[in-house]
Amino acid sequence: MTSQINPNLINGAYPVAGQDNSTKGMRDNFTNIKTNFTFAAAEISALQSSVVTSGAASVNDLDGALVFGAQVRNITAPVVSWGTQSGTVQINWSAGQYQTITASGSLVLAFVADSYPPAGVYGQVKIKVTINNIAHTLTLPATVTVNNQGIQGLNTSTNVITFAATGVYEFLFETSDNGATFIVSEVNKRIQPFNNSSEDLADAGAANLAVTTSYFSTAAAETATLAAGVEGQIKTFAMYADSGDMIITVTNAGWKTSGTGTITFDTIGDACTLQYINAKWFCIGNNGCVFA
Repeated sequence: MTSQINPNLINGAYPVAGQDNSTKGMRDNFTNIKTNFTFAAAEISALQSSVVTSGAASVNDLDGALVFGAQVRNITAPVVSWGTQSGTVQINWSAGQYQTITASGSLVLAFVADSYPPAGVYGQVKIKVTINNIAHTLTLPATVTVNNQGIQGLNTSTNVITFAATGVYEFLFETSDNGATFIVSEVNKRIQPFNNSSEDLADAGAANLAVTTSYFSTAAAETATLAAGVEGQIKTFAMYADSGDMIITVTNAGWKTSGTGTITFDTIGDACTLQYINAKWFCIGNNGCVFA
């Protein structure tokens, strides 16, 4: 802003030494000095309320002001720790862009509505989730619908993530439309390669969509189920010991016109590989299994 202080209003040559001087000139000088002090006080107060300050105790709220043409370094962000939690966790976007949770049970994420960036402004928050029990799931908000096809273990119909292994997972959530939709990315996916994961499938169990391979041995006739997958997902089944048939009921079976189908394993070494293509499971490899 342009300062209103005008030093030219002060007559520096008045009063004149060695002669009588009009008091009006003195009064004019004093008035102009007071006016400039008034301007100075107002401008200094305005600066104090808006200037960016430094120091450990400083808190600067720029209130959405645009900063550009700057070269910056050593930029940090506060860490918001939710500690050990289960159930619904209300993520306050404005609290900080890196937030951490340790799961003591299944988690449901919710974003506090009034904390979003305004429409037309991009914002992001990264959430670190520590999973110590693969029975614990993570449910994402319903507004997380963009880019979610690539999230390992995510059922896009329910937004529930099932984890293949214990460990630390990081998810990045981004929005530019005031929270109407979110883009989600699994930041550290390479820590737990999807193709390296497997499970021992129990009788009457549901095949874990978060792992690539389900293997099993039967003590008698057994059954299991496979739910709908995500586009491009690959799932392998293998029988390594046989004391009875294993029949797996498959949702959206590609070898059926519609609905479910079954795969029967009746011999050690029976195995097959399925891929989810155009909303159906198709067999792309088979050794001894019977499809019906």
